[in-house]
Amino acid sequence: MRLFVALLPPPEAVQQLGALVDRARALPGAGQLRWTERPGWHFTLAFLGEVDDALVPAVEARLAPAARDHAPFTLRIAGGGRFGDRALWAGAAGGVDAVGRLAAGVEAAARDAGVPMEREHPYVPHLTLARGDGRTGLDPYAETLTGFVSSPWTVRELALVRSGRQPRYEVVAAWPLGPGK
Repeated sequence: MRLFVALLPPPEAVQQLGALVDRARALPGAGQLRWTERPGWHFTLAFLGEVDDALVPAVEARLAPAARDHAPFTLRIAGGGRFGDRALWAGAAGGVDAVGRLAAGVEAAARDAGVPMEREHPYVPHLTLARGDGRTGLDPYAETLTGFVSSPWTVRELALVRSGRQPRYEVVAAWPLGPGK
């Protein structure tokens, strides 16, 4: 199955960002982009790719302690940008360093479980809003995100998510951050 590990923003933050994205989707040329839907908005910590069903229990067994090794932290959706003219994204503020440490821990856990992990670029916490084919300039859409900051929330868990089916994303398992529980 195709898996990734993510942080899921709460409904209030999704609603706040959604109002801004609705304005961006009304801009000229927005129909040329493939917009992600609100229920699928997430901050990917690690993309695992196609994982054999037999390997999933080992992945889950290693993600649980990885979650316990990281205390809950505060995060906000903030600002945004683009990766070339291929992806429009919203960024993060607050516990950005904590997100980076958690992403590194998740990647190590997945690698220890036998999932080959290859990262082409340094980790940047982001929530993908739209994808383009490289022919539509994303600057006007990225500019709509300037100055945006959602309400803060406490990140308390990480989720293992399956993609590519209906619903588009499905939480397979989730673990609380920090000791206890």
